[in-house]
Amino acid sequence: MTRRTFLAAVAATAYGADSSPVYPSEWWRYPDPATEFPILRLTDPTRESYLTRPYNRGIGRHGDFLLYTTDRGSGMRLMRMNLKNGQAQEIASDEGLAAGSPALASDEKNCFYVAKGGVFSVNLTNLKSRRIYALPVGSSAGDGFSISEDGQNAFLVERLGNRYKLMLIPLRGGSAAAAVESAEPISDPMPRPHRAGVLYRRGTEIWLVNYDGAQNRRLRLVTGGTGPALWSPDGRQVLYLNYPEDRKQLNSVREATPDTNEDRMVAPTSQFVGFSLNGDGSVIAGASGSKASPYVLLLLRSVRRELTLCEHHSSDANLVRPVFAPDSRRLYFQSDRHGKLAIYSLNVERLVAETEVE
Repeated sequence: MTRRTFLAAVAATAYGADSSPVYPSEWWRYPDPATEFPILRLTDPTRESYLTRPYNRGIGRHGDFLLYTTDRGSGMRLMRMNLKNGQAQEIASDEGLAAGSPALASDEKNCFYVAKGGVFSVNLTNLKSRRIYALPVGSSAGDGFSISEDGQNAFLVERLGNRYKLMLIPLRGGSAAAAVESAEPISDPMPRPHRAGVLYRRGTEIWLVNYDGAQNRRLRLVTGGTGPALWSPDGRQVLYLNYPEDRKQLNSVREATPDTNEDRMVAPTSQFVGFSLNGDGSVIAGASGSKASPYVLLLLRSVRRELTLCEHHSSDANLVRPVFAPDSRRLYFQSDRHGKLAIYSLNVERLVAETEVE
């Protein structure tokens, strides 16, 4: 055994005070070939690693840790990375843990996630986990899981045969109930900030429903394909990607106001197929689906101007999923450019104003 192999073996079997495995940093820095901006690869591309869904929180409000899933070992693991030194601690390893499902509670005391049999919670202080919702016999978790801004409710897509339910799960006591049932596939539930409503995808369309199942309606959006959608920080508008019927035209970011049925153009894009918003919604980070220009970009809403940050070179641009840190100072994204899907980060504080964190 060489000295390097010995040290790696020791590091790989290190344990924290709570007997949870702690792994050494896998960070690797390099200058982006297109812009020369310094890029930090956070995870090893010899295994698949996933950020949380863009509508869920996975980064500490002070930018000190990152929650992600990875296929280290014999199955998917939920990890917490220290963003000061790169060390990563395993915090959950339930069978069938769903990649990308973790959702960090607003008080940062717990993380919720989907695994075989239902929805689970892990205490981030003592790393004790428990099941908070059991899937009915014969049912399985569908595509999407989230928690409300106030931490009172979770939303899970549940599937039984060819029927889909959007389940509202109280996190502090009470019985789960279906807000919506449909024969069409349901996915991506997104609770509305400051209001008791949840946005979701039904087939290829975007719908909005109250927590109690009332006022379930399809949003009136412009013609063309509808890509990813997100709530504005204040919960008044839904921003979404529009794919025009004329494929010679550019994909655009649009903004719909559910309360008035208004829909307006925000800006054309360099063929964005995924996006996220900074803390105050003034800047959009996008992943281009262009084969000739596979970039991660910033879009300044006020002037409709784009700035290229780096190449992503992902084999599937839909998986890049750029997301801002809560204070908007860093950007995180995914790519398989160096092997399997890995997580990357870059500093954008010179380009994007710092935003307040609640």
